[in-house]
Amino acid sequence: MASLVVGLTGGIGSGKSRVAAAFAARGVDVLDADDVAHAVSRRGAPGHRAVVQALGPEFVGADGELDRAKLRDRAFVDHAFRRRLEALLHPLIAARIEDGIALWHGPYGLLVVPLLLERGGLRSRVARVLVVDCPEDEQIRRVRLRSGLAEDEVRAIMATQLPRAERLAQADDVIDNAGPDTDIEPQVDRLDRRYRELAQRASRPVDPRKP
Repeated sequence: MASLVVGLTGGIGSGKSRVAAAFAARGVDVLDADDVAHAVSRRGAPGHRAVVQALGPEFVGADGELDRAKLRDRAFVDHAFRRRLEALLHPLIAARIEDGIALWHGPYGLLVVPLLLERGGLRSRVARVLVVDCPEDEQIRRVRLRSGLAEDEVRAIMATQLPRAERLAQADDVIDNAGPDTDIEPQVDRLDRRYRELAQRASRPVDPRKP
């Protein structure tokens, strides 16, 4: 089991997936909280049953899976509904994440949580916060390119996340992803070395004779 858990986060369109893939290419264990959330809430899983029982069958699509878009849209405008949905799913997600971390083999691992700093539920689980950063205009350009959303729609999503300055203020480490993908590699190399060193220090036994 990894001795160091690094929480990777960043605003929408910042390039979290690209950075996570670069760490994975170096043999680092990577666990994505969004993937875990999908796993615990797919048809037949405990989260699916909990949501249907508590919120009703209107949130189930024709294929029997949860209508994630409908849930997301409702949670976006109804904070009480969002809190209720989170209360149903977050304990299941947290438990599955612990199971996943227990299977890590490397000295450290990466836990990808898009809303790590906004929600805070998993903040205490990570030893360091790694923020992937780029200018807000670049975030908007990337999201529009990949999703086709209008600029005001992207800005509405960004408004639910921490402002860039606040996110950076809470970071232990930052990867600048404002430029081309090739700029990521040397930054990941540097942090990979750093995290391995920190994990090695953390795993050393403490000598009780030393003050």
